Amino acid sequence: MNVSDKQGGGEGGGRPAYRPVIHGIGLCVALAACWLLLSGYFHLLLLGLGAGSVVFCLWIAMRMDLVDDEGVPLHITWATLRYLPWLLWEIVKANIDVARRVIDPALPIAPSLFDAPVSQKTDLGQVLYANSITLTPGTVAVDLDHGVIRVHALHDGAADGVLEGEMDARVGAVEGRR
Repeated sequence: MNVSDKQGGGEGGGRPAYRPVIHGIGLCVALAACWLLLSGYFHLLLLGLGAGSVVFCLWIAMRMDLVDDEGVPLHITWATLRYLPWLLWEIVKANIDVARRVIDPALPIAPSLFDAPVSQKTDLGQVLYANSITLTPGTVAVDLDHGVIRVHALHDGAADGVLEGEMDARVGAVEGRR
């Protein structure tokens, strides 16, 4: 990302301009929420130390120039919240399918390796798609390169599920494509 993109003058493709204050506040809120959830302590001294840790981490992230659209992707927050329930349901269905195939020797297991097209334009979208494939039992994203993702599938049904493109379209909606 170049300087003109960070100032809102880049090509952007319909995405909101980079706003360092908004992204800094977003990162601060995320860090504070994680600290509170993981520590669970609400004593004044520990809250102060936690706040100091959050401010220190935010300062380091800003010095490293990590607080931007890619490092703090606020623009996909609501779309991701709509995508996660669908993904969780797909994970449950795939878990049941894999468990049935392990328990019942009559169900076929025919591993395959294939290439699937990737329609996401950003690195974030492509990584989200590859991770979604890997999180779904029965499939593993092996390699991601230039608009193609190599996938290992446990059986033909799992391969067909990836090639149908529903997950690709849903991740595209998270990315901002309709």
